[in-house]
Amino acid sequence: MSSILTNNGAMVALQTMKAINKNMGQVQAEISTGKAVGNAKDNAAVWAISKTMESDVKGFKGISDSLSLGSSTIAVARSASEQITNLLTEIKGKIVASQEANVDRTKIQADVSALRDQIGSIVGAAQFNGLNLLSNNKTTVAYTAADNVDGSGKIDVLSSLDRSASGVASSSISVGRQDLSTTTAAVGTLTMDASAMTAAGTATANGAGTATYTINGDTTTADRTKAVMAGDSYSFDMATVFGGTFAAAATDKQTAIYTAKDGDTTADIAKGLADIMNFRLAEQGMSESFKVTVGGPDKNVVTVTNNTAADLPAAAAASDVTIGGGGKVGGGLALLKEIDVSTEAGAKAALGAIEGLTQTAIQAAADFGTAQKRIDVQQSFVSNLVDSLRSGIGSMVDANMEEASARLQALQVQQQLATQSLSIANQAPQSILSLFR
Repeated sequence: MSSILTNNGAMVALQTMKAINKNMGQVQAEISTGKAVGNAKDNAAVWAISKTMESDVKGFKGISDSLSLGSSTIAVARSASEQITNLLTEIKGKIVASQEANVDRTKIQADVSALRDQIGSIVGAAQFNGLNLLSNNKTTVAYTAADNVDGSGKIDVLSSLDRSASGVASSSISVGRQDLSTTTAAVGTLTMDASAMTAAGTATANGAGTATYTINGDTTTADRTKAVMAGDSYSFDMATVFGGTFAAAATDKQTAIYTAKDGDTTADIAKGLADIMNFRLAEQGMSESFKVTVGGPDKNVVTVTNNTAADLPAAAAASDVTIGGGGKVGGGLALLKEIDVSTEAGAKAALGAIEGLTQTAIQAAADFGTAQKRIDVQQSFVSNLVDSLRSGIGSMVDANMEEASARLQALQVQQQLATQSLSIANQAPQSILSLFR
């Protein structure tokens, strides 16, 4: 049946043309934007995944900048540490030369002082964007809850974003500060509880004996949550414990002071105190009579042993050590300021101290080198990861340009044929006129 009101052929041709035009519009959008999924309407699931991954790529670009900054900061500290190691080696050579009796120790001491001052200059200048990893002189000025932040003596370099089912978390590479300054420690004035130190041991006059001093750390002061805080100072009374020539020595030579750095433990305090005590003994020519060591399960016990018939006190007492908070932190190379090779005893004490100072600088340079290597490896990984993420995003949303070009050519032909088909369908009612002739 033919009808002049309803042209089914034209309807079909029109619907076909609409579908062709819609497909052509989609293909043209792919060609112009380069994306098969340009918005959520195209494919909501793929679009959502791609946007999440794009945000990760943006985040990793920021992480790459953070790693570059961290690597540069550590490179400065490592280079300075290596230079300081070289200067300490040079100082050691001069100290060895001072052991000879027939030398001008005064001139040698002048050289040592000049090299020491140069080390101080290097430490002061070894900063990048205001951050100096060769200085760790933070102190806690008061014992309040706000001060009990867990000090670690470290800085964190943002290194990664870790996505999981529970969300996104950042991770960092921790780099420890390595104090190579020559700042002299000073005793703090804030009161610490007496339980921070316990002492035990007796000695028989002119006989063998030992005295032990255990560093417990202060945990009983109000609002305090940590055993050791930056600025905790321990001052050992050398004159009272050892007597001998200490009574006639200068006041600053009669005590051995160690002030805790940020991140120190009781073991660090014990080692630092023992090192300065042995140096003081060597200064007074008493190192052959007494020896100070560190031991105990937690490496926090300072043990004094008489090697000869020298006397120790009748009993070790906690009062042998003055304990205070808020002290001035001494540098890792503080003993450099104490070295004086102008005397025979001073030269001998310096020889015993310089090896430990050199090892401190070597360890610092090695630690910085390890940290910088790890950061550089992570930076390379992040760069490769970003490339992989971009490739993955492209495989999901990018248009196949070869396929799009072929489809466009085919749709153009279909569009032309659809136009012809619609024209033929629109002419069909014309045949009805012949029935009325």
